[in-house]
Amino acid sequence: MLSVRDLWRRHRRKVFISVGVLGSGYLLYKLYGAHRRRLDALERELAIQRESEELMKVQLSQIMQAHFENIQTISDVMTLPHAMHNLSCRVAEELDLSQLLERLLQGKGQPSTLTQSEKLNLWERLKILSFTRMALSVWATTMLSLYTKVQVNILGRHLYIDTARRFESSSTTESGDLVDKEDQQKFLGTVDFLCQHGMPPLISDMEAATQEALKGKQLSHFFNSTALHETIMQILIIFMSQGSPHSWIKYVMPEDSATSRIDDPAPSDVTEFEQLMTEARAVLLSAEFGSILEICMKVVVNAVVEQMGAKFRGGSIAMGLPLARVLPQVAQMCPLLLEEPSKNQFIRIIKCIPEVEPFFTRLYANMPSAY
Repeated sequence: MLSVRDLWRRHRRKVFISVGVLGSGYLLYKLYGAHRRRLDALERELAIQRESEELMKVQLSQIMQAHFENIQTISDVMTLPHAMHNLSCRVAEELDLSQLLERLLQGKGQPSTLTQSEKLNLWERLKILSFTRMALSVWATTMLSLYTKVQVNILGRHLYIDTARRFESSSTTESGDLVDKEDQQKFLGTVDFLCQHGMPPLISDMEAATQEALKGKQLSHFFNSTALHETIMQILIIFMSQGSPHSWIKYVMPEDSATSRIDDPAPSDVTEFEQLMTEARAVLLSAEFGSILEICMKVVVNAVVEQMGAKFRGGSIAMGLPLARVLPQVAQMCPLLLEEPSKNQFIRIIKCIPEVEPFFTRLYANMPSAY
């Protein structure tokens, strides 16, 4: 018994230390195990979250694509065809050449009905109106084609942002349109502003530009493809430079449509329609859109002149014709520029211009402040 006590006295410090070390080791082991289990649980949680986020991204992309394609279809099938039909009717009504042609034909068949001065005045009027209608058709077709695409991409971006916000707030069960349907239709309907309100000043200003460009060009002067191209482009350049910079925007949308500020994207007193119009105006006023519009007009004019050279081989404009003989060919090209989109080769040409698609890709991807 004494030996055990002696042994305990001699070694109890070592025993305490050993027990302490073993106890600490066991405690650390248990703590590590618990920590490891927590880490494993956290990793499983993160993996589930990643899978959920990936699924949400796929769903978001699918929903966004579906809404975007729906608006694209509305634009291609309804908005642009409707706008082009109205434009064609309005141009035919406001810039009707039939009465001038009838009077000239009447004077040709019955020389006594018109004096030489009257004939000359009629030919001069026919010259101005023919080129006015040509230049206006080029500009309006190009503008409507681009403006409807601006609308589609702005709406598409709004749909994407609204859908993303809904996913972030986990309120995916909410019903209703992401962008108010009434505001959406009202916004798309503004494409008719050109025909309903912008046409009178557009015709007046385009005619003034035409008179300036045709000054000194007599009916007996020879016109070839180069001269025709230069004349149409000169009319468009004079027209686009009239007044203050971007003054042409007044033909496309109401001047009071910029009711909200770009640097305050969601003020409480601004409707979604007003915000959409503000963004559309910002795009149309941007230098990049101006560059795209200029490129498109040049390409369309090239196509018009090229087609005129191929269409009227009996009296080829490529070789040169008196201006008086060019006027009927100019008049016959205008309805082709204003054909419905499914038949309109010039609208197809605009869509295929290399600079156009990247512009609208950037528009869809960026907020209006980028413009």
